[in-house]
Amino acid sequence: MTILTVGIDLAKNVFAVHGINEAGKPELVKPNVARDKLGELIAALPPCVIGMEACSGAHHWARQFEALGHTVRLIAPKFVTPYRMSGKRGKNDAADAAAICEAVQRPHMRFVPAKSLEQQSRLMVHRARQGFVEQRTATLNRIRGLLSEFGIVLPLKAATVRRKACECLEDLPGYANTVIGDLLSEVTRLDERVAQYDQHIKAMARDDERAKRLMQLSGVGETTATCLLAMIGNGHDFDCGRQFAAWLGLAPGQYSSGGKTRLGRITKAGDAYLRSLLVLGARALLAAAKNKTDSVSKWAVALAERRGYWKAVVAIAAKNARMAWAVLRKGEAFAMPA
Repeated sequence: MTILTVGIDLAKNVFAVHGINEAGKPELVKPNVARDKLGELIAALPPCVIGMEACSGAHHWARQFEALGHTVRLIAPKFVTPYRMSGKRGKNDAADAAAICEAVQRPHMRFVPAKSLEQQSRLMVHRARQGFVEQRTATLNRIRGLLSEFGIVLPLKAATVRRKACECLEDLPGYANTVIGDLLSEVTRLDERVAQYDQHIKAMARDDERAKRLMQLSGVGETTATCLLAMIGNGHDFDCGRQFAAWLGLAPGQYSSGGKTRLGRITKAGDAYLRSLLVLGARALLAAAKNKTDSVSKWAVALAERRGYWKAVVAIAAKNARMAWAVLRKGEAFAMPA
């Protein structure tokens, strides 16, 4: 019988493949497939639905398999866990492949959008920049920790740490002077790297008409706009803006039963980096809204007064996510309401 659905448990060198036929019976079970043999195995199959967990290398394999005529679905790992075969104790690659094969068939399963080469390369700019920012923060904290051993306690503000550390550099004994000097030089190098990648992001935003349309939204700048394009492209993988906001984790978790609706905190699902950019943009929008008279600013201020600052920030971020999806999906410029 023809294989209709295949689940692949991705790894670095050895993969597990599980395929089922029209009757739902296992037709292809290979728990150990070498990396250089996986492409040949999938190429020999008729066009089918292939499910994989959204992990390192998943988007690369998705592009490879789609080029062979297959339909590829990427699933968040946490959605695969409930489908792991209950009849088998423990966890192994073969059981994971079977669970993926089962999960990909569910009609209401949520999938991760597969990224193109262009999206992947642009997203790498954001990942690298974020890594440099984290390294810079870690280095500044290391300076604070080391100086505290000499009774020099510095505040968290980065500019103050730089200034105070430079001021007390000559008073440090022995190798302490060398170490703090080297760490300050490393901070300067990371500043240059971050500034360089900021220029890359500005260039990406300047050359893309979709990014320009997104930046017409209040609270969406160059970084957020280019990240949105790298993550979701034109937004065709989502049926509506609410679904996109929920995918980002900006929707509240629901604990309803017995006809009573109970909403909890936001789920914080999806990509934390993109969600943080939208939240930071929402904070900027709310800070500037007090001096504006347009309907969005009035709504934001009234919401903050009624529900509190942080709930208003998350609501603004979710609203921006929905509007951004609409701009990308419809391909139209955003018109600011009066």
